[in-house]
Amino acid sequence: MKSEETLTPKGLSLRTKKTARDGRLRYNVGNVTTERRRYNSFGLHMRERFGQSVYKVNIDAGFTCPNRDGTVGVGGCVYCNNDSFRPSSCKPALGVRQQVENGISYLSKRYKANKFIAYFQPYTNTYAPVDELRRIYHEALAHPGVVGIAVGTRPDAIDDEKFALLESIAKDYFVLIEFGLQSIYDKSLAYINRGHDYACFINAIDMAANYNLLHIGAHIIAGFPTETIAEMLSMAGVISGLRLGFLKIHQLQVVKGTAMAAEYARNPFFVFEYEQYLDFLVEFVERLTPGVVLQRMFATAPDDILIAPVWNKTRQQILIDIDNKFKQLNTYQGRNYKC
Repeated sequence: MKSEETLTPKGLSLRTKKTARDGRLRYNVGNVTTERRRYNSFGLHMRERFGQSVYKVNIDAGFTCPNRDGTVGVGGCVYCNNDSFRPSSCKPALGVRQQVENGISYLSKRYKANKFIAYFQPYTNTYAPVDELRRIYHEALAHPGVVGIAVGTRPDAIDDEKFALLESIAKDYFVLIEFGLQSIYDKSLAYINRGHDYACFINAIDMAANYNLLHIGAHIIAGFPTETIAEMLSMAGVISGLRLGFLKIHQLQVVKGTAMAAEYARNPFFVFEYEQYLDFLVEFVERLTPGVVLQRMFATAPDDILIAPVWNKTRQQILIDIDNKFKQLNTYQGRNYKC
């Protein structure tokens, strides 16, 4: 192993300054030697926090969205088909408790896992009266293996009462609020029928700052036809200046059953080819503050609904190629970050 102190940017807390030949930085959690990639990964962040791996259990609690039910629009986001990321076992008809038990049973057998995050992902998971939200969240937290919740939502579906509920839960559990931003550009938010603007997102982030113990994240998509590559890359600097601890970024995927699929059939637009996206992603992460934890860096919709781009890569292959790209370029998260 060779010394790689130059690859230890401020914000990536390493417990060793050695790098293996595969380009990954190694460190210790308790008595277990593990690896840290050249970016701030969610899995290793949670392992440091809890002393072991923590797995997400997906839950569909039967919510909808305000741009689906007519409150701010109809039809939902033009790219959205929840089947592109929701496991088949994640069905609202089963109820929250049964979904949690099923997910934990599967993950325990496959990975010998014993700590879990209940992940409310499909649709808008704060879009209900606070009493109903309290019941739903606590139903998921009732399982002894659940150490926290992650709540995917929209910035126009949160208020002080809901923040207060989440703050009360955060006194005893890990609580992550994931705001669907998708883009910092209002032209893109209008194009995808989002139903809110960027200022709405900023307002939600400012509100969140008034509450303790909450972890705040955002979700963005790279590849909307309304944006140039330069505009997409510029989002890294903007996001770095916000009070965010977590970020999901992935390539735009055109999937069946969406308005975007119909548009793509009529007039195909640019989507990232595999190598193009790897290059883009590394440059984006280089510009990103090293303190932000990356929850996701790519998407993998099921083959039976994916239209474009078709990469024919497994999740593990993509992760390996991302690691190798960082190694090839001898770079890391935050290398080109500007305060």
